[in-house]
Parts: sequence; structure tokens; C-alpha cells
Amino acid sequence: MATLSLPLRDVEEMLSPSVVKVVSDARGEALYFSRGPIPLVRDGASPDLRAAAAAAVGRGLARKHVGLYVYRRAALLRFAALPPCPLEEAEGLEQLRALHHGMRIRVVEREGVAGPAVDTAEDLERVRALLAARAAP
Repeated sequence: MATLSLPLRDVEEMLSPSVVKVVSDARGEALYFSRGPIPLVRDGASPDLRAAAAAAVGRGLARKHVGLYVYRRAALLRFAALPPCPLEEAEGLEQLRALHHGMRIRVVEREGVAGPAVDTAEDLERVRALLAARAAP
């Protein structure tokens, strides 16, 4: 199983629960995904959340998960058969099910900026409008 990540360069995105963050190990394997700001950089005794998010962004530690997955057939069949887990239900992130059950997720780090996300009906309409504007002469 594999997915992509991009650098997070905006504190508002780091704080947004609609932006999924990912932390990986030295081999590029996912350690955790969250809707919260991870990693939480502690530069003082008790940093506030905005300062911690800004520190993670400033140090280049913050990574945005791109919701594109690649599976080997066996991994997809295994994943589809797994029951949900408490972390998945708490965060609303299905990839936590794979991690909970011991599956590895390779996170390929890329540079650049992601295109617009399509997570809601409103997002879909916004993207349709963007595509229509680009197609217009």
C-alpha cells in the first residue's frame, strides 16, 4: 500500500481538520495520519497549538497527505476485509485501519502544491467551475 505527501507551508492548513497530516519514519513508512496538527513541536514548557503548528511548518516537518492510494491486489483484498478500529472511527481516516492491523503504508514525499480537494458536493461544483473556465476559449 502506498500514498503521497506534500509539504505543508501554511499554518491554517496545518490547523485545519479537513487537511490530513502524515508523519513517516526514516524508511518512508507511515507512522500516523491525523486531522490534527502533527507533529506537535514543543519549543517551550506549554506551547499553544498555533505556535506548535507554526514551528512544525517552519521547520519543514509538516506533511499533507494526498488522498491517492496504490495497492497491490493482495493488500487491497486484505484491507477491504479488515474491521474498523477505534482510531479510524475517532479521526474519520480509513488508513488508520491499515496501520492498526499491522499493514505498512509507504509514503512517497513529493514537492509542489496539490490541486483542489474534492471532499464535498460544494468542492465538486467548485472544481467543475474551474475546469469549465479553463476549457472556455
